[in-house]
Amino acid sequence: MESRTKILGHPIHPMLIVFPLGLLVSAVVFDIIYLITGNAIFPTISFYNIAFGIIGGLIAALFGFIDWLALPGGTRAKSIGAYHGLGNVLIVVLFAVSWLIRNANPGHLPSTLAVVLSFAGILLGLVTAWLGGELVDRLGVGVDPGANLNAPSSLSGVPTSARMPAIPVTGDQREWREPRPENHEDSDEIDRPGGTI
Repeated sequence: MESRTKILGHPIHPMLIVFPLGLLVSAVVFDIIYLITGNAIFPTISFYNIAFGIIGGLIAALFGFIDWLALPGGTRAKSIGAYHGLGNVLIVVLFAVSWLIRNANPGHLPSTLAVVLSFAGILLGLVTAWLGGELVDRLGVGVDPGANLNAPSSLSGVPTSARMPAIPVTGDQREWREPRPENHEDSDEIDRPGGTI
């Protein structure tokens, strides 16, 4: 199923998730550095990383929700997408509460609860990231329906299946076959250096 929201031929949602993910993970890393060193600059960095991570997460969620709405009901993709989305909303809530606790403290110093909420958010993020990978890699959500290893550039405006047929990817070199031109009239075997496949 193709993504409903694209820019320059690519789905928007996966492009946006890297920003909140990086910011929220960095916030936790800076919290750990603060807990080790006691340097008060790190909680301030974490505080702002969380703020921008929450904003970025909400923007990415909007595009993910639009794509989720287009999934057919009753499918495994629809239910996994729901868990993925709800889990990510919970992550944003955990970090938002952590941010509010920090905001009330001088120097944005994190309390134990604020740190625990952030760590819980990152652990939950591992689960929702796996679910997102399952959607794309296993179920093909957001992948162009004609995607193949010889597809033309998404900027070309040419459908992916217009140029060359897909090459099966099995992980076994003996199974690899070159795509044949449409007017190829010989047998199914293709001569290659080193023997016939």
